[in-house]
Amino acid sequence: QVQLAESGGGLVQAGGSLRLSCAASGSVFGITAMGWYRQAPGKERELVATISSGASTNYADSVKGRFTISRDNAKNTLYLQMNSLKPEEQAVYYCTAQRKVQYWGQGTQVTVSS
Repeated sequence: QVQLAESGGGLVQAGGSLRLSCAASGSVFGITAMGWYRQAPGKERELVATISSGASTNYADSVKGRFTISRDNAKNTLYLQMNSLKPEEQAVYYCTAQRKVQYWGQGTQVTVSS
């Protein structure tokens, strides 16, 4: 089992920045891809960014150039640097980790005021 704990969410003004963190614990050996998803009220969960064990990254078109995903394998921690945030990006942000199956964190709320 892998446990994921997100942190770093909060309230930010439009145009501002936040850095999310996701600490993995438990059976972390063998985690391959990790990623961030988000879900706004009344909408489906959507992919934000992923990163492979080899640090290859993939981003949703809507966040390219503004968000950066990274991971520190020594600390078993995943990050998401979010810049130039928009009100429509207000959502609960979830961390995921792939290790045979996909694990999910509980999510962290990001609120963007206009």
